Amino acid sequence: MSESVALESTDKAARYAELLPQLASLVEGEPDLVANLANLTAALRVCVPSASWIGFYIARQGELVLGPFQGNVACVRIKFGKGVCGTAAAEQRTVIVPDVELFPGHIACDTGSRSEIVVPIVRAGAVVAVLDLDSYDLAAFDDIDAAGLAPIAALAAQFAW
Repeated sequence: MSESVALESTDKAARYAELLPQLASLVEGEPDLVANLANLTAALRVCVPSASWIGFYIARQGELVLGPFQGNVACVRIKFGKGVCGTAAAEQRTVIVPDVELFPGHIACDTGSRSEIVVPIVRAGAVVAVLDLDSYDLAAFDDIDAAGLAPIAALAAQFAW
């Protein structure tokens, strides 16, 4: 098992490509969900320097409950369909928000947050969690991030939820 993450590229897409096999190695053989999500979050922190907050919300009874994260204190519960995280969960699609102030119903857990990307984690056709990244910069996330985070969400979907 790897205990550190090393990324050499400065290109965003290449960084995600370098990160994925390291993440797979990091979680290989570890059955604990919290430990795996915590390590994925820490590794993503290295990969995505523009992110001010990175973490998981776990689906429980029609709402998302705060899971492992790195960043400022966060909202604990978000209903499906509410805010960016709840929208991504309810619609089972990645949501990229270049300016959170323009997103109807945005939930401001950190008032400094300016942009966000949320990737649903789907297992057996149901959302089990979402991966949420926020930034203090406008338009910090794009289709490259969506493409880079999708296989990470797929990796997380393999965990025992």
